[in-house]
Parts: sequence; C-alpha cells; structure tokens
Amino acid sequence: MQAWRVHRNGEPSEVMRLEETGRPTPGDGQVLIEVLAANINFPDALLCRGQYQVRPPLPFTPGVEICGRTADGRRVLATPALPHGGFAEYVVADEAALLPAPDALGDAEAAALHIGYQTGWFGLHRRAHLRAGETLLVHAAAGGVGSAAVQLGKAAGATVIGVVGGPEKARVAAGIGCDLVIDRHREDIVAAVKEATGGRGADVVYDPVGGDAYAKSVKCVAFEGRVIVVGFASGVIPTPALNHALVKNYSIVGLHWGLYNTKDPAAVRACHDELTRLAEQGAVKPLISERVALAGAADAVQRVADGASTGRIVVLPSGAAR
Repeated sequence: MQAWRVHRNGEPSEVMRLEETGRPTPGDGQVLIEVLAANINFPDALLCRGQYQVRPPLPFTPGVEICGRTADGRRVLATPALPHGGFAEYVVADEAALLPAPDALGDAEAAALHIGYQTGWFGLHRRAHLRAGETLLVHAAAGGVGSAAVQLGKAAGATVIGVVGGPEKARVAAGIGCDLVIDRHREDIVAAVKEATGGRGADVVYDPVGGDAYAKSVKCVAFEGRVIVVGFASGVIPTPALNHALVKNYSIVGLHWGLYNTKDPAAVRACHDELTRLAEQGAVKPLISERVALAGAADAVQRVADGASTGRIVVLPSGAAR
C-alpha cells in the first residue's frame, strides 16, 4: 500500500515521503481499516516536527483521525494506532474505541467530526458549562477547531463572537454563523468584545491559539467567565497571572480531550451520540475547505501548519476516493 512516512523530524513538506509499504498488522484488540478519508489536524504538523506530546518511533505515518471501513463493512471513525497514522491506504485501530460514522455525513465530513468536535463539546459543555444566552468568544474561528466550537456554541444557544486573521477568514467565520467577526489584523479584540457585550465581556473564551490571543482574552472575559485552554497553535504557551484571575473572578480551565479516552470512555461515546444527533439535525456540519488526493497530503499538512487554511483539509486515499 501507499503511505506517507516521516524518517526525520522537520517541516511536513520537507520530511513527509510517500512510499510503498506493507499493510500494518493488527495487534490484540485491534482491527485493520481501509481509509476512506483522513482529516488533517495541527497535531499532524507537530508530529512531523517532533513537538507533539506523543513521539512515535521513526519512521512513522502521521494522520490522527480517519473515517474508514472495516473488513466486515462497517463505516467507522477511528484514531489510528501510531506509528501507522491515517495518511495511508490502511491503518489499524483499537476495536473498542471505534465510533460509527454518522449516516448524515459523507466520508470527508465524518472524518472531521471526531477530535475537533469532541474537543469543542467537552470544552464548552463539560468544562465550561456554556449556557444559552451567554456570549462565547472563539479564537481562530475559521479554522478546523474554531469552526467546530462556533457551530457547537450556536447549537447551544450562545451568542458567538469569532476572532480571525484576515478578510477571507472573516467571510468564512460569518458564513458558519458567527454573530460578530473580529479581524485581529485590523481591529482591537478587547474593545470590540466589550462594545458588543455592553462592557460585560465574554462569558466563555475558547482558545486553541495561546500567546497574544490568551492575553487579549483575559482582558475581555466577563465576571465569573471561563477561559478554556485548548492548545497553543501560536507556538507561545502563556504564563497566567493568577492574581489577575483572582481580582477579575474568572476561571482558567484546561482541556485535554485525549484523557477522556482512558479516564471516561463512556463519556466519549455519549458525546459522539450527541454529535451524531446534531449532525442529523443539520445543527453541525464540518467545514471542508479542500479535498486532496493522497499524493497531495504533505503540501496540505504544511498549509495547516502555516495557518494558511480554513476549515478542514481532508485527504482521500486514491484507493478510497470514490
């Protein structure tokens, strides 16, 4: 089969190589899956760079979430067992962690419903307890993670303010339902949020960016607001001023979705049931900006790494691109 493999760490476009290799062999409790669609995530770039919290042995194949088909014909969502990631024609994954692909979504959309939407749901509902009528501020609102949070926030009855970088991304964010879009290149985030909320600020902040985004967030978070720390796509991990959290009475809430797979797998399945219901209702639908053949995966991962993409880019292996 064909698979992209990384033999040394570096930028995705430089270190990913498309090779002929044997199909991975399932271990105990695992199943072989034909890849129908593999969604590109920012962690795929971090894996290539050797900067992710998990460092698989070299050589490895990146690709942390897929929609695929098992040998017995089930269409499923899976997180492939590294080092055999999803940018390949076949993967192996743990049978117990497979989730049924929603019938309401095609392969590309289904592949993108997993990690980003689970992270959004756990962040907004389990960790921040977002309520209808509250104001949600989402950074990188036109990206894959941010767009999921926007849709989930609207489905929960929140007023959603999206922060983006540039007019093209602003159009995308407005198109997925943001009530207000702030272009951070041209507008003052803090002033715009306070003006939109009558000086109150955002009740919940969803931050997958870190760095300056976090610094601006705590300046415009509301009394008893919650800042959800999802990731650090900016490359800068903020150092919270806890005295500031004290005097403004807001919470800094961490979210590592992957822990739920081991600590509370039943909650992951319950979340998937809810996401499936929302997809069937049309309340959420992953924003797919581009579908690429397997041969284009390295360039696509690099665009995600560079922040040059909107929504999700999905890889369709040639053997499954029907």
